Amino acid sequence: MGEFTLDLEIAAQMPSRKDWRIGTIGSGAIVRGCHQVAYRNAGFNSYGIASANRANAQVVATEFNIPNVYDSWQQLIQDKNIEIIDIAVPPDKQLEIVREAVKQNSHIKGILCQKPLAMNLEEANEIVILCEQAGIKLAVNSNMRYDQSIRALKTLLNNNYFGDIVLATIDMRAIPHWQEFLKKYDRLEMLNMGIHHIDTFRYLFGDPEKVTAITRSDPRTKFHHIDGITQYTFQYTGGLMATSLDDVWAWQGEGTQKDMYIRWRVEGTEGMAIGEIGWPKFPEKGLSTLKFTTRKFPNQWIEPTWDTVWFPDAFEGTMASLLCAVEDDKLPAINGRDNLHTMATLDALYLSIKEERTVKLSETLQNVK
Repeated sequence: MGEFTLDLEIAAQMPSRKDWRIGTIGSGAIVRGCHQVAYRNAGFNSYGIASANRANAQVVATEFNIPNVYDSWQQLIQDKNIEIIDIAVPPDKQLEIVREAVKQNSHIKGILCQKPLAMNLEEANEIVILCEQAGIKLAVNSNMRYDQSIRALKTLLNNNYFGDIVLATIDMRAIPHWQEFLKKYDRLEMLNMGIHHIDTFRYLFGDPEKVTAITRSDPRTKFHHIDGITQYTFQYTGGLMATSLDDVWAWQGEGTQKDMYIRWRVEGTEGMAIGEIGWPKFPEKGLSTLKFTTRKFPNQWIEPTWDTVWFPDAFEGTMASLLCAVEDDKLPAINGRDNLHTMATLDALYLSIKEERTVKLSETLQNVK
């Protein structure tokens, strides 16, 4: 048997400059537990922070030695020392901030938006076009692309370790932190959690030809929602089927045991890979895992290991992608224009639910501007 020596390219490319001055808008749990932890670990320059509550921004600034705290996000974007904007607010608020930020294009060079980029494709189109017209690099924080098992899988696929891919699956039984702002949205699971899996399928395999989605509301949650438990399937022109089942209320409450996980599996004609995402263990250090078998290395399981995790380490990669793009005057790997195809896929999935049918992606891609 040969020795497996392939570089799985898990680590993100870092910019040559790490002192780009980053201004963060938002001071919630993700900013505190992921963004700022990752930026500190990577040596990035968190220069300023603002949020709806100045006191909350001050708490984060004190914890992470951020030198400038602003009374408002408007004040932050007007500071000509700020070069990079890190937006970490609810998706229905991002367009308003981008509209104002692009007016400051003499000093703002890049913007990192949260996922989802917007509430719908129409708003996402506007964000992308505004940044393109202003000459500002736009990245979307599609951070599951930087989960270590997913990046390793992508490298194996690029090197054709599994032949023609036949079937890919994700099985999620976990409970996200449903922030208060989500309770006013009709679109819930796919827009705010399933989007990780939807975008990851696109990252791994490209755009599907057509999609089908079904859903049910979940009686274990107490606020209105259209899509609670969801199952959605991508079909590709070559026959590949990729499907995800997302149960995001996977605990029956006090008096019952928990069994939380996110598992994925990819099967091809020459081998297969199996993995588990460590995120449900957060804030504990939950390592994602991967093992694979391939005819290139017959009759064995190969199990690479690493010591980094999706939350918070993947957030180094999403910001690094933007900083590299600013340095090299190129599109970020997770650029806004690519993300419009993720948003179009989401629109197709919601249309599938509404009309109870399979939807060709071309039906919604035609709305990408």
